[in-house]
Amino acid sequence: MNKLFSILLSSLIMLQSFGVHYDDIVQLDELIEHAQFHSEQYGDNVIVFLSKHYGELKADHQRDHQEEKKDHEKLPFNHSGASHISVADVFINSYKSELNVLEFSDYTASNFYYQAPSSSLHSEGILQPPRIS
Repeated sequence: MNKLFSILLSSLIMLQSFGVHYDDIVQLDELIEHAQFHSEQYGDNVIVFLSKHYGELKADHQRDHQEEKKDHEKLPFNHSGASHISVADVFINSYKSELNVLEFSDYTASNFYYQAPSSSLHSEGILQPPRIS
């Protein structure tokens, strides 16, 4: 049971690191239905379908087939995975300040001093390391 849990948890972490969300897995049936529609309507194979929706033919396909826009919005893997980062950039980059040049001084006076131990334990030899006899 522990191995199964660890495998499931590690696969979940791996999928999320690739940008695959739970919504994308749920929408896989819409991807299959839309691929079948393209196969019947346009005669596209799987490679051409993926290129039209996720690859280099995406811009041409979106421009030529505006009537399928609602279907394209339902397809998985079409989200911006870094939308939270762009929002953070707006807040971080909106504040601008001028940095002053730091001047380093050559002040070398030390702020410590050494005082010889004045305890009688040092002179009596109680706190000495062990000796080999």
